[in-house]
Amino acid sequence: MNKKQTRGCSVATWKQYSHKGYSAFASMGRLVRIGVLSVATLSTVTPVEAETEGMATSTTNGDAKTLDEVQITGSIAPLTQLQSARIVSVLTRRDIEAAGVQSTNDLLKLASGVDVRQRGGFGIQTDISIDGGTFDQITLLLNGVNISNPHTGHLAADLPVSPQDIERIEILSGADSRVYGGSAFGGCINIVTRRDTTNSVSAGAEGGMYGTAQAESRLALTSGKLSNRLSGGGGRSDGGTTNDNWRKGQLYYQGNFDHQQFDLNWQFGFTKKAYGANTFYSAAFPNQFERNERYMMSVGAETKGKFHFQPSIYWNRTYDNFELVKGERFGENFHMTNVYGVRLNGYFNWVGGRTALGTEVRNEGILSTNLGKPMDTGEYLLVRGDKNVMYDHKDNRTNVSYNLEHNILLNRWTLSAGVIANMNTSIDHTFRFYPGADIAYRPATNWKLYASYSKGFRLPTFTDLYYKSPTLSGNTNLRPEVNHSMQIGAQYAREGLRTTLRLFYNRGHNMIDWVMYNATDIYHSTSFELDNMGVQAEAKVDFTKLYKKDIYLRSLSVGYTYIHQNRRDDIVIYRSNYALEYLRHKFTLQLDHKIYDRLSASWALRWQDRVGSYTLYEGTYVDTATGYLRGTNTGRLVSYDPYATLDLKLQWTDKYYQVYVQGSNITNGKYYDLGNVRQPGIWVLAGARINFRF
Repeated sequence: MNKKQTRGCSVATWKQYSHKGYSAFASMGRLVRIGVLSVATLSTVTPVEAETEGMATSTTNGDAKTLDEVQITGSIAPLTQLQSARIVSVLTRRDIEAAGVQSTNDLLKLASGVDVRQRGGFGIQTDISIDGGTFDQITLLLNGVNISNPHTGHLAADLPVSPQDIERIEILSGADSRVYGGSAFGGCINIVTRRDTTNSVSAGAEGGMYGTAQAESRLALTSGKLSNRLSGGGGRSDGGTTNDNWRKGQLYYQGNFDHQQFDLNWQFGFTKKAYGANTFYSAAFPNQFERNERYMMSVGAETKGKFHFQPSIYWNRTYDNFELVKGERFGENFHMTNVYGVRLNGYFNWVGGRTALGTEVRNEGILSTNLGKPMDTGEYLLVRGDKNVMYDHKDNRTNVSYNLEHNILLNRWTLSAGVIANMNTSIDHTFRFYPGADIAYRPATNWKLYASYSKGFRLPTFTDLYYKSPTLSGNTNLRPEVNHSMQIGAQYAREGLRTTLRLFYNRGHNMIDWVMYNATDIYHSTSFELDNMGVQAEAKVDFTKLYKKDIYLRSLSVGYTYIHQNRRDDIVIYRSNYALEYLRHKFTLQLDHKIYDRLSASWALRWQDRVGSYTLYEGTYVDTATGYLRGTNTGRLVSYDPYATLDLKLQWTDKYYQVYVQGSNITNGKYYDLGNVRQPGIWVLAGARINFRF
């Protein structure tokens, strides 16, 4: 992957697309290996050698040097990091291996523009948002396949993969509805799994405080053009906070077939979790419990030649059982969500650039004891695994979209523009148009300046529309959210160094949130006018690449994001549960260094300051009317305090095994991501992994 190229290149051409109009994009006669990600289907990475200019190349003493492969999301047609007019933050495989985290969701805490709010450890109950938005306003992709959950974004991050399965995580900020449709309102996160080229087997186990124990294994088999990868694991814990015990299991399979004329790729995932849902929907009921079960499957392909045709089909199903009071029928809900989708994309290159077209039909349906429209008695369906409960509510909606995009690739410029025509049966049968345009300019080697505009939209979740409980009330009159997302930024990149500065402004209309209008109110699903704006700066130095050897200080990453909100309405709100509780400041620092021989240390510091407040509950009492345990409402609003956490991972690395000890929040700091849910203090785990190739 990192072949060193010698001097002497004099003619600049694309190896694969020579004699085309955009071949002028490669003009400096330096050879760089660039990977391309087809974001509309499952991720199949095809290395393409290109002689090219610019920010992907650096020179020292006249020698040409090759950067790591970079694959990015953000457009219908595949564009490299160099070509793209958008800037995508990437957590690489090396970042993942160095991180002292317990789950895939924990990895996203390392990204400065991402807000990860947890009700417990190990990513069991996690909300993820970008640039001050909410957890419902992002698209989650697994190898380019949309796995977002229309039931609620609370369940979107139930992933069938562990950090050991992941090759990289790509984070695209800002609306991208013209590519991904209604869920790409405030950003997109694409999780790309590893693809082995040799036969291998690996296994690992870890355990530690609070009765925590996990184990996992994976097998990769490759034969000619066919490759397969199977992984699975599970774990349990008593939890580090009140009512935070959990157990989980997962299974993931990925297959690829590479032919001279086409590529095929497929994947299947399964997760099952049961956990104490500490104050999940209200601190008034402290003994909540939840069970989730999720299945996902997709098949995709890409033809090769002048026209690349990229069909894909996918299916997701989620079972959810929520108990407002653990072990009791009072406030209990059952839900089954089904999502089916067919996506047909294609792109071709011609003298005017690269043009892409696409269409998608996505059906989202739910059967529930709470969410949706009441069913006729004869339509009731038995809840799986419970002979005494019937699904008596349902809803269904179909989303149809058509995409068009064109990219002009010049020597120093990239211009990209596109539009999506979208119709959803839950609104009406009228197509609405959401455009976007991006522009990038490379004024000199290693530099890229860019600006982008995109109009995004998001449909309310079934929870937003219908949820009813003693403490919550949905709203069937909600309209789709609309976001005008604007960004400008600059990036400097060379071998071993990458810095980015980004300014963003998101003008929101019909922004959905759960709010209380007074101190004694319940939460209502409503909408208002809200803008998010801010600045993000990041820098990463890989000293081993800068100095071309393994030195004491291996890498250093620093990131900071500042966000400000502006409401453009006069609705009086006592408190917000999500949209107005945003991170005003987030600072991250990661350091990886050697200690001795094969022993290394990785440090991760995170400091953040959240805007917002929560109603303080102190103590519990038994409700005489119901006999159930209730939280005691003090009636006081408490603001979130800024806090810092420090994580450390010590690891001994050998060719065939790794042994490690890692601690999260090693300073044992007290902090809250969500009201009344104190996060765990210090949490220490020890583990080992073995891996063999055959």
